[in-house]
Formats: sequence, structure tokens, C-alpha cells
Amino acid sequence: MNDNSKSRFGPVLIIIAGIFWGSMGIFVRRLGIYGFNSIQIVCIRLTLAALVFSLILLIKDKSGFRISPKDILLFLGLGFGSILFFTVCYFTAITLMSLSTAAILLYTSPVWIMLMSVLFFHEKLDRRKVIALILAFGGCVLVSGISGEKMPLMGILVGLGSGIGYGLYSILGTIALRKYSPYTVTTYTFITAAIGSWVICRPVDMISRFSKAANPGMLILFSVLTALVTAVIPFLAYTLGLRTVEASKAGIIATIEPMVATLIGIIVFSEPLTLLSGIGILLILSAVIILNLKHKDRGE
Repeated sequence: MNDNSKSRFGPVLIIIAGIFWGSMGIFVRRLGIYGFNSIQIVCIRLTLAALVFSLILLIKDKSGFRISPKDILLFLGLGFGSILFFTVCYFTAITLMSLSTAAILLYTSPVWIMLMSVLFFHEKLDRRKVIALILAFGGCVLVSGISGEKMPLMGILVGLGSGIGYGLYSILGTIALRKYSPYTVTTYTFITAAIGSWVICRPVDMISRFSKAANPGMLILFSVLTALVTAVIPFLAYTLGLRTVEASKAGIIATIEPMVATLIGIIVFSEPLTLLSGIGILLILSAVIILNLKHKDRGE
């Protein structure tokens, strides 16, 4: 595949990641039926994803396990500072406020990505990106629902924290990809995140729920499927996409996730589609289209 083809396929990979992330509600709700709390579901997802990523790297390139000691902090940042931090913040926000409000705060991530990209990578903040950012964020607000609730300060802080942590993956991931393959980056990111999740998940209680399940084998299979669909496939696709897509642009394209989650809610859980949600979906699609239109004057 030549560089041109890779460049065109990059946004497609980001969209694929957003679609798979958008299906997360199906799996989280199902695992919740077994009695797992949100942090335990996070631990199951991260641990199994880390094992799958390790297996892929082992098959694809054993030498990919070799990293420079000076880059350990980078992968700790990806695992602890991004994946684990944003997930814990997001689930904490959900317990403190409505799901829609927590989702709005999570999807401030493109704003943080754009600001960090300008600061660290000196990316140009052009008019097209700003318009797409406004459309995407406005669409996320409409899709998630506008809540009139009084938000607690802690809820706002952890909600914004989830957006910053989510956005940090694009920034640190871009840095890591300059030196390592996407397979090495995702493997070490999830290994460190999984280790951190075991510290906070009440592991004895979590393991006992597997042993007490009516059909432990089926539960394990479903857990593996959860890791594959909501972590392995989307994070690998997103990381591969970051090789050719600017971090700020990738963050905006990934806002397709709440749109997909809304459509799944309508189709799978028979949730109603409101006029505002419909407008929000169109705004998100418009943002993605604007970002991928070629500049006629520059021939991009």
C-alpha cells in the first residue's frame, strides 16, 4: 500500500474505531447483569485486551516486545494517565450525574486534543478544523441530550478529566508511534492499564463472580468478545489511523462514537430518537465530511 492509499485509509480506520467503541453499551449492560461493577468491567476489558494484544505482537513480531527503558514513562502515561484514568473518571462521572451529561464532558476530548496538538506538535489550527470541532461538539451535546440538572463540582471535574485522559491517548500515542509499531504501542498501553485496574477492582469479589456464574465458560467467552469488540479492534484501528491522521483531526472524527451509541440504543434497546438527537447525528456526520474534503486550492 503506497503513502497516498495509507493517507486515505487513515480516516476510515478512525471511523471504524468509533463504530466499535459506540457498541460498548451492549457489552457493559450485559456484564452488569452478572453483578460486576463498572470498575470490574473495566478490569475485565483491559486485562483480556492486554492478553490479546500480547498474543498478536508475539505472532506478528516478537522483537516488538523490546522497548527502551527511557520510554517506560511514556507507556505508563498511555496506560495509567490515559486509558485507565479516563475510564475511571468517566465511570465516576456517571455515578455523580446523568449519563448524557457525563458523555458531553467526555466528548470535550477533541478540544483538549486540538489544544495539545497545537502546543506539542505545532499543528496548524485552520478554519476547517475549528468549524468541524464546533459541529462535532454541538452534535455530541445534542446526541447525548441536554440536561437541566444541577451538576456537582466533583462531577464536572472528573467529567472533564475523562475528556482530557481520552484525548491524551492521541497525543502520547502519536509520540510513541514515531519509534514503535502500533502493535507495540497498544500492547504496552493495555498491559500497564490492566495492571493498574487490578489495584482498584476488588479482584477477590470479581473472581468469585466468575466462579459463581451459572455458566462460567459462556461468561468467559462473552468477556473475551467484549475485549475484542470494545478494546482490541477499535484501539488497534485508532492507533493505526494515527500514523497518517493528525491527532486533532482523529479526535474529531472519533466523535462518531456517540452517534453510533445512539443508533444502537434505538435499534437494540428500542430507545426513542428525538429531533435533537437526529440533528446531532447530522452535525457529527457533517464534521467528519468537512475534515475529509480535499482542499481544491492546495490539492490535499
